[in-house]
Amino acid sequence: MANVEVDRAASVALPSSPSQESPPPHNPVEALDSPKDTRDSEPVSLEDSTHALTAKAHVPVEEPLEESGDAVGSGHITDREQRSTVGDEGSTVERRRWLQNLDSRDDTTIADSKENTSVSHFEEPVTDNASTLVSSDPHVHEERVVPLAPPESLPPTSPPVSVHPDGHSKTESVATAASGETSSNSKAHQRSLTISKGHTVSVVLITSALETIAASKEAKRSAPLRDSVKRALEMVRAGEGGDRPREIFEPLRLACETRNEKLMVTSLDCISKLISYSFFVEETPSAQGLPSPPPSPGLGPRNSMSGASQSNLPPMSLVDLVVHTITSCHTETTPETVSLQIVKALLALVLSPTVLVHQSSLLKTVRTVYNVFLLSTDPVNQMVAQGGLTQMVHHVFSRCKINGPRPVYGASASRRASRDNDSEMYPSRPLSAASTPQTPPVPTSTLAPEFGFARDVNDDRQATTSEREKHPDTGSPISPPASVGDHANGTEGSSSAGLANGSAPLRPDANPSLDALHAEIASQEANRDNHGRELTLNDLFIKDAFLVFRALCKLTMKPLNTESERDLKSHAMRSKLLSLHLVLTVLNSHMALFVAPTSIIYSSSSHEATPFVQAVNQYLCLSLSRNAVSSVPQVFELSVEIFWRVISGMRTKLKKEIEVLLHEIFIPILEMKTSTLKQKAAILGMLQRLAQDPQALVEIYLNYDCDSQAADNIYEHLMNIISKIGTIPSAVQPKASDPSSPALTPTNKGHSHSTALPPSLSTTALSVPGSMDISTLGLSDFQLRKQGLECLVTVLRSLVAWGTTARETVVDAAADARAQTRANQETVNDTGISNPSVDRLSIGAEGPRQSTPDIGDDPSKFESARQKKTTLLEGIKKFNSKPKSGIEFFIENGFIPSRSPQDIARFLLHTDGLNKTMIGEYLGEGNEENIAIMHAFVDMLEFRNLGFVDALRTFLQTFRLPGEAQKVERFMEKFAERYFTTNSQTPFASAGAAFVLAFSTIMLNTDAHSPQVKSRMSKADFLKNNRGINDGADLPEEYLSALYDDIVANEIRMKDEIEAVVSTPGTGLANVLANVGRDLQREAYLMQSSGMANKTEALFRTMIKSQRKGSKAGDQFFSASHAVHVRPMFEAAWMPFLAGLSGPLQDTDDPEVIELCLDGFKSAIHIACFFDLELERNAFVTTLAKFTFLNNLGEMKSKNMEAIKTLLDVAVSEGNYLKSSWHEVLTCVSQLERMQLISSGVDMPDSGRKGRPRMLPTEELANESRSTHITVAADMIFSLSHYLNGTAIVDFVQALCDVSWDEIQSSGLSPRPRLFSLQKLVEISYYNMNRMRLEWLSLWDILGQHFNQVCCHSNPNVGFFALDSLRQLAMRFLEKEELPHFTFQKDFLKPFEYTMVHNANPDVRDMVLQCLSQMIQARVHNLRSGWRTLFGVLSAASKVLTERIVSSAFEIVTRVNRDHFSAIARHGAFADLTVCITDFCKVSKYQKISLLAIGMLRGVIPVMLECPECSSDPQNPADDPMIRFWFPVLFGFYDIIMNAEDLEVRRLALDSLFTTLKTYGPDYPIDFWDTVCQELLFPIFAVLKSSQDLSRFNSQEDMSVWLQSTMIQALRDLIDLYTYLFDILERFMDGLLELLCVCICQENDTLARIGTSCLQQLLEHNVKKMSPARWDRITATFVKLFRTTTPHQLFDESLRVDIEGSPSDFADTNGGQTMLPAPLSPSATMDQIKPDAQLSLSERRRIFKQIIVKCVLQLLLIETLNDLLRNDLVYSTIPPEHLLRMMGVLDHSYQFARSFNEDKDLRMALWKVGFMKHLPNLLKQESSSASTLVHVLLRMYYDPRPEHQAARPQIAERLLPLELGVLQDYNRLRLDTQAKNIAAWTPVVAEILQGFCRFDDKAFLRYMPAVYPLATELLSRGLPDEIREGLKDYYMRVGYAQRIIERT
Repeated sequence: MANVEVDRAASVALPSSPSQESPPPHNPVEALDSPKDTRDSEPVSLEDSTHALTAKAHVPVEEPLEESGDAVGSGHITDREQRSTVGDEGSTVERRRWLQNLDSRDDTTIADSKENTSVSHFEEPVTDNASTLVSSDPHVHEERVVPLAPPESLPPTSPPVSVHPDGHSKTESVATAASGETSSNSKAHQRSLTISKGHTVSVVLITSALETIAASKEAKRSAPLRDSVKRALEMVRAGEGGDRPREIFEPLRLACETRNEKLMVTSLDCISKLISYSFFVEETPSAQGLPSPPPSPGLGPRNSMSGASQSNLPPMSLVDLVVHTITSCHTETTPETVSLQIVKALLALVLSPTVLVHQSSLLKTVRTVYNVFLLSTDPVNQMVAQGGLTQMVHHVFSRCKINGPRPVYGASASRRASRDNDSEMYPSRPLSAASTPQTPPVPTSTLAPEFGFARDVNDDRQATTSEREKHPDTGSPISPPASVGDHANGTEGSSSAGLANGSAPLRPDANPSLDALHAEIASQEANRDNHGRELTLNDLFIKDAFLVFRALCKLTMKPLNTESERDLKSHAMRSKLLSLHLVLTVLNSHMALFVAPTSIIYSSSSHEATPFVQAVNQYLCLSLSRNAVSSVPQVFELSVEIFWRVISGMRTKLKKEIEVLLHEIFIPILEMKTSTLKQKAAILGMLQRLAQDPQALVEIYLNYDCDSQAADNIYEHLMNIISKIGTIPSAVQPKASDPSSPALTPTNKGHSHSTALPPSLSTTALSVPGSMDISTLGLSDFQLRKQGLECLVTVLRSLVAWGTTARETVVDAAADARAQTRANQETVNDTGISNPSVDRLSIGAEGPRQSTPDIGDDPSKFESARQKKTTLLEGIKKFNSKPKSGIEFFIENGFIPSRSPQDIARFLLHTDGLNKTMIGEYLGEGNEENIAIMHAFVDMLEFRNLGFVDALRTFLQTFRLPGEAQKVERFMEKFAERYFTTNSQTPFASAGAAFVLAFSTIMLNTDAHSPQVKSRMSKADFLKNNRGINDGADLPEEYLSALYDDIVANEIRMKDEIEAVVSTPGTGLANVLANVGRDLQREAYLMQSSGMANKTEALFRTMIKSQRKGSKAGDQFFSASHAVHVRPMFEAAWMPFLAGLSGPLQDTDDPEVIELCLDGFKSAIHIACFFDLELERNAFVTTLAKFTFLNNLGEMKSKNMEAIKTLLDVAVSEGNYLKSSWHEVLTCVSQLERMQLISSGVDMPDSGRKGRPRMLPTEELANESRSTHITVAADMIFSLSHYLNGTAIVDFVQALCDVSWDEIQSSGLSPRPRLFSLQKLVEISYYNMNRMRLEWLSLWDILGQHFNQVCCHSNPNVGFFALDSLRQLAMRFLEKEELPHFTFQKDFLKPFEYTMVHNANPDVRDMVLQCLSQMIQARVHNLRSGWRTLFGVLSAASKVLTERIVSSAFEIVTRVNRDHFSAIARHGAFADLTVCITDFCKVSKYQKISLLAIGMLRGVIPVMLECPECSSDPQNPADDPMIRFWFPVLFGFYDIIMNAEDLEVRRLALDSLFTTLKTYGPDYPIDFWDTVCQELLFPIFAVLKSSQDLSRFNSQEDMSVWLQSTMIQALRDLIDLYTYLFDILERFMDGLLELLCVCICQENDTLARIGTSCLQQLLEHNVKKMSPARWDRITATFVKLFRTTTPHQLFDESLRVDIEGSPSDFADTNGGQTMLPAPLSPSATMDQIKPDAQLSLSERRRIFKQIIVKCVLQLLLIETLNDLLRNDLVYSTIPPEHLLRMMGVLDHSYQFARSFNEDKDLRMALWKVGFMKHLPNLLKQESSSASTLVHVLLRMYYDPRPEHQAARPQIAERLLPLELGVLQDYNRLRLDTQAKNIAAWTPVVAEILQGFCRFDDKAFLRYMPAVYPLATELLSRGLPDEIREGLKDYYMRVGYAQRIIERT
């Protein structure tokens, strides 16, 4: 078999024991092969001593291995093992003690904790009829250790291959090297001996040894030896004995028992060579079988040479006999030559491919080599033993097959080979949970005795319970499913019987010579038990590996005494280091075996299957818990390395264990002040490697920080600690000779003459690939801080790699890494040379593919879990400060389901983290609720079958007992009740007795252990105090005595208090002298670490017990696959990251530290940007920006320049995600440019440092600021801006604008302002000009606003630069074509308009016009929507008060209108042109320009009519040319009319408007006329309706002038327009009438008169065009007017109430000075006036004024109506029904006035209250209305037209009463006082009399009785001539009617 090397580094040996005086041989191979003790005197170098037997030892280890038991032996480590110590290794007594310890025999199982007997770790295991089980655990990794198969054609004599440290293979072999005798006699003996399977062995090899034995004195003395030698020689010489190896072996065995050095060397040499030739492979055993392992043949005297020795031995297998014989040769006095041969023989035996050693024999073999290493004084022997031991262990694990199909006995070699080839071609893959159910346990069967199994002693109590629960019925045989390899190969089974039962072929490295053995084993299938379980060879291999590993772990747990800790060459120390080294080697090289689902160990008693990792779990973790707190640097470093392997390879299996180790040991050590720098450096190194594996890091977070069952947020806690370590303040900078840390310096007393210490002592961890060399770490605080910083940065890099890389890339990279890992692993196994690049990736790369069955990686679930845990921790914090508020918090958030005492108690009992003191305080409260909770709490505790003190201890572990006696009493009372209830077998007669004793015990505990108590209670006192408490009787005295002794010896304390208390040394002189020579730091560390180890071990034991009970809740390990987890991880730790990076960056100038910090900043910013974490991103970017020191150039250092580079690099790489952080970046870029200018000698304005001298940067830094890196990076920020996405460019531009404004503001009015960022804005505008329109619009919204701001800056230099930049951009932008209906150009040019409006500087405004003029000249053909903004600028210029600006602008307008009118019309800017011209028309200061402009506006019309672009577009009918072209012109005129200040301009505009309408109006569409009327004509008079329009006038005078001139003229022109275009405008008559109504109903009588005049003019001029319907509308208008102007308020009684104030105060305010529009309010009727309303004087004056206005308007209306109706044309046109309606309102007016005039009291009252200065009356209204009524009614009465005749009855009905009433009233008038009234009524009476005379006879006679008396009464008065004429005519008619007189 090929000699498989473990690792090259194994050649480094551990410290050796003191050597003997004889020097070692120069060549170790010669020493191994030489039977004589002939050695050279030269010392052995390390390289020369590296022999084939020495393998790559990965790490040192400890001491003897371990007893084998059942696979998962249940052992707790016994107390004697813990307390065993080692004395002075230099003495024989110590060696004897060690030998006795190693060789002690004890058949008691480890699980039997009641016996404290010592157990040898290499105790021969009692056989286990192991069973096989094919498991398909999906947790298996794809990566596997590929065992190297030996060349099948290799002859038996071929030596194994050895690999030297230089990597070259060598064919030296201990097992086959020929001795000197063999070489000399080779010619004489040419014959060979045939052994089994046709193999041959040289006869001379055997005979030479036998002859030497025969010739010895011992042979002559011992008859058995002599006889056996003789018999063996005869057989060999006869060519026989090949098939009887026992008889050949017998003389060799007996020769070893002689204890003769020469015979032992000769015999062992021969045995080793025979092993190499497979000589000891027995044929089929005898029928009775041989038990294996042998019952310790060494129990008799070791040196026995009696002939009966063989007969005394029980029968055993030949392999076991050979092992026993070889191992028995070694004692503490064994010569070094013999020891060397022992190692040689045992190594050959273990490595033999044919002679298989298992279990007890294997452990005995390893134990012996281990003892040789420990007890040998020869350095060469030690080195060879260490290397051989490493190679053995490696071989034991390498031969275990994990990935391929499981082997089955009886499979042919060809079938095995073919299947194994298939396995290599198609490696197995992990199966999903659905396809790989848990395999039920299958009972085991008996294996052939050759494998050493006979009986079972150690019962396996630790098998997995999940299978037991799933398959409770194990009685029926269950066939295992097909192996993983079968599925992978695509085969369902095989025709082989073995394969049919689920077994698989043998390993590929099995030698063909094993075929017979396999056949023999297969032939015993009939002997299987009834369960059908068949044990495979691989099962034995796996169990062997477990036994060896368990033994190694137990060796590591041996405690060290003080002397051993200080002496690295002591046996105990060397044993511990070697065992730890071997454990590390195994974990490093064979991790795949630990975690493979096929690595199953079967119990021979319970037939249960236990995964390998679960079996070794307890031993490995207990080993770590004891060694990870060691103060010995080498032990501690090895423990850290082992723990790193556990985390990297076994974290999915050991979730809770890793948590305990981290939380209880490694994290506390990092935080402890007493731990050494080396220890912290080692842990940091391990954490850094953890950080290098992104998946492992993420999974730490998912499984601990997001797990509410985890006691700590491991990830967050670690980040906080690492950050603190990296920021420990220290003024010491790194020096070349930093002092060492206060680590323990080992002493080597008494061995000054010994061999120098091998290098492996101080660099143990380096001997295993992937281990970290910390020899150069932890030498100073600075180094530790730097290491912490490196770890922090590594974490950030891993978070970047995991969270911000595309998942496809991660998966591909992981796959590539796995493939590379497998290839490199094969290379390592072949050559022994490791690839350091693979050591880190081998686990990490496999990580992303680790899967978890049935559990999906749901980020939201983890986030929710973490939030829940955070809430829980917050509640715990609340509870630990205020329990009641904490309980309320838990209930509110659902952690406690309800307020029931049981729920609260359960939570208090089972929730970790709650302060025990606060629990006690809460439960001890005296209110009912707390007492109920306390009772429920105690009822949940289990005291059954516990002693009283044990129950009390259990009770008091759950909370801290309060100090108040009442609370203690309540607790003890409930405890006693509970204890008495659950325990029937107690000495207590009642619960009361238990209560008293419990209280007494508490008092005793306080008395015995409180330092305040001076005199302690004696036992007698305690017994006395407790007399008669058991219902009057005494408790047994021995019971109380035992209780007293227990309490005094072992205080009742909380487990949390058991940790050692660190005492601080005093500072006095006495204390200083007392502490001389003491290592106080080490002592303090030992005190603390002891408590940590004990607590951790207790936690592990509790965990193991719970696992045995089957509780696995919370152990589910979650594998990570989502990148999203990085977000909450970064959110949880960003503050430690920031502190850990910024602290060192601020405090140190070390280039490496600076580089690390800045790299960390890059990673942190990348994560924050990627996940859009605004707060975090701003924090990191702002901090990094502050470190640039660009605002403090005098204090700048080179590190600040590096920070600048980093910030620039971040800006280039993270630009798309910086968002608001761009401001800090661009500020630094701006400051950088300022620094470059200052360092170049440019005088920069510095408003912030007035009166202070400016500090300049050093020349070196100034040059660095202009370096290529900085220059290019700064330029790339801007030149690559077009690569930013749409959102990022907006943030970028916004930030740049802000920085630009800050620059400009800081410059003030300097003639050389800072415009760097403004220039960059122009540049990026160029770069981004080709962006999508939508993106560009968003950009220009910001840029435009900034240009608006900058162009209007008070510093004209800034404005000039900005305008010029804007012009350049516009020129560039206008090169791009703009499609119709877009407004990009318009928006782009807006800043010009804004500047023209808001910048008062005429020079700046002039530059705006120059820019526009240039753009028009250069880009006129490209202008589209830009025309509109251009005209907007010119319009703004028209409002400027500077003549040259206005003139320049008007010139541009004139030129544009003249030269580019068609383009303007074509591109939709015609309206803007007219608006622009209109604005120039309204220029008040320069009338010449205004008049020219109005002429231009009138001139636009003919040009417009001729322009083809102004015609209608048939393709776009919705585009109305009337609206597009005509309306803007007309609106321009309207605008001028309304807003021009110059009267002449308004007059011209008014004339132009109505002239244009008259000229072109007939051609307008009717719809457009509607627009004109509603939008242009009627709004001219809107001021009459609403006071809102008055705001456009500067003063009342302006308004009055406008009303009197422009508006009145406009009203007349409007009436004229209606008359001119009545046919077209008739449909708008209603609007006109409404307008006239508004004009008439004004308080200003001038406006009212103009209104009535226009109304009269309208009717008279268009009377013939009026239709009856139109007359109806006109009549309604008059009705409305009369009603509106009727002064009903005259009859309001409230107006006649006296109010304080003189009546003379009332004055007519409308003096006629100004004309103001004041619409009348509607007349209020009597019903609308509140009877009780109290009016103020001012209100009444206002009402009086309105009444008078209404009276005037009423009279004005009567006059207008009278004038109209006396017009014959009008009268003849109005239909009679409308005339009657008009008469109706006249009659109403008459009646109203008559009733007022007749009410003299009312008139007097009004006069008294000051209504008028004279007595008010409505005489004119009454007489005018009556006159009109009489005239019109009479005319209608006599109208001959039929429709009038038809209406005569209605007319008469109104006429006669009116006439009679007038006559009656007239007769009552008095001549002396009412002359005025008589004069007013005289014409009316005359007309009435004339009317009567015109009646026909019939009518005259009918009315004569009523009229005649009145007429006669008139005769009595003095009558005017008019009445006399009337009376004359009347009486003449009476005569005619009565025939008094005849008609002539």
